[in-house]
Amino acid sequence: MLNYLIFGISYAFAAAVQPGPLQTYIISEVLKKGWKASIPLAFSPIISDIPISILILYLLSNVPDFFINGLRIIGGLFLFFLAYKAYISWKTYIQDETDLNKNSKLTFFNAVLVNLLNPGPYIGWSLILGPLVLDAWSLAPKIGIALIFCFYSTMIITLIGIIILFGFARELGPKVSKSIIGISSIGLFAFGIYQLYKGVIFFI
Repeated sequence: MLNYLIFGISYAFAAAVQPGPLQTYIISEVLKKGWKASIPLAFSPIISDIPISILILYLLSNVPDFFINGLRIIGGLFLFFLAYKAYISWKTYIQDETDLNKNSKLTFFNAVLVNLLNPGPYIGWSLILGPLVLDAWSLAPKIGIALIFCFYSTMIITLIGIIILFGFARELGPKVSKSIIGISSIGLFAFGIYQLYKGVIFFI
């Protein structure tokens, strides 16, 4: 059970700190309205991911095991790709405050819509989180529920941390963000190996 929870926590952390549409919009709100007014935006992934997770889990629960394990292999390769992108982001990290200040009037529902229209959650649930949740659920439903809880709890806490970081330490923020992105690159690579192993061993 512990390995599922560790994966959920680590993957959520890596996903939350990766530069993307949602993170950009959240930081935009922080820079415009302050961290206190922006805290609710950290909860937006929960709302946006409800229909995504239901759809993906329904589809995955009605396909044969070899298909799921095939997705695990693809998911492992995708994690390698994300690790590479994170490494490039770390290596060439520059915070562009002009971009961050665009769309400053976003509300909580705007953030939900941004994430709902972002391909990231669909890809993450299809290739990585979905197969893992089904695997954990097959062992015991409470493990699957615990995995989902750990994933979203970690994501919310990390996003709140980012909000506070940019709210209170704008000068320190970019340096810290760059360090976190570097750490996430290592984590993504490690879990890419794990996903690849889980998928390949099924076919051996």
